[in-house]
Amino acid sequence: MTTDNPDTVHTRDVTNHGASVPDHASTRDRQVWRTFVALADTLVADFDIADVLDLLTERSVELLEVSAAAVLLVAPTGGLEVVASTSERAEVLELFAVRTDDGPCIDCVRGGSPVGSADLVADSQRWPRFAAAAHACGFRSVHAVPLRRGTQVVGVLTLLGSDPGALADDDLGLGQALADIATIAILQHRASEHRDELTAQLQIALDTRVVIEQAKGVLAQRGGLSMDAAFTRLRAHARSHNQRLTDLARAITDSTAATADLDAILTPPN
Repeated sequence: MTTDNPDTVHTRDVTNHGASVPDHASTRDRQVWRTFVALADTLVADFDIADVLDLLTERSVELLEVSAAAVLLVAPTGGLEVVASTSERAEVLELFAVRTDDGPCIDCVRGGSPVGSADLVADSQRWPRFAAAAHACGFRSVHAVPLRRGTQVVGVLTLLGSDPGALADDDLGLGQALADIATIAILQHRASEHRDELTAQLQIALDTRVVIEQAKGVLAQRGGLSMDAAFTRLRAHARSHNQRLTDLARAITDSTAATADLDAILTPPN
């Protein structure tokens, strides 16, 4: 009888992208592996910025075990815009931070380094308005990591917790790695090294967010759903039908989606 060499790495589990996951990997390691494969895939194929940032926030919540996540990008005008979030509460809070110019996400973009608070109540003097708004939204801790390449900061990934507590160093490092690869995807799409191309892509990201928000509103009104639930149905339908999130949202807002299609989107997945 032969035995396996304990130093041999087996790779029988193959992802949808062709990359193999070691047999001995833990469930979380497999999730991390697949997340990086999915994000890296955007570097070699056409991609929808909205899909990339949605994937970034969704996987960040799953892997880092935070309550919510949001992404803000630096707009061509220099201001910050919320372009992705996993919940309405997170989006409302980040919009408040932008409008009041107060909060970890603001400091993170300005300094280009991670900024966080394990307990916003204890740090209320540092960000008085943000801390109060976070409490009202049900969040007690926050960690913001920059979307950057070198010294160029293009946005921020905000991780929100409903309970006090600091992220472990390994988790914070993973969050930064996720943000870094998403940044590369944005900056490198179609070799977009030039500033005018970057500005155009960032503007597209902002424009697509508006379309998605409008589509969420249409679905929420038609189906009697919350905005979060409407977005979940929208995203699930796009993924199951291999559609770009933005294309599906635009079909809804332009009224080119048939009534039957809207009903199919609103039907909960089995």
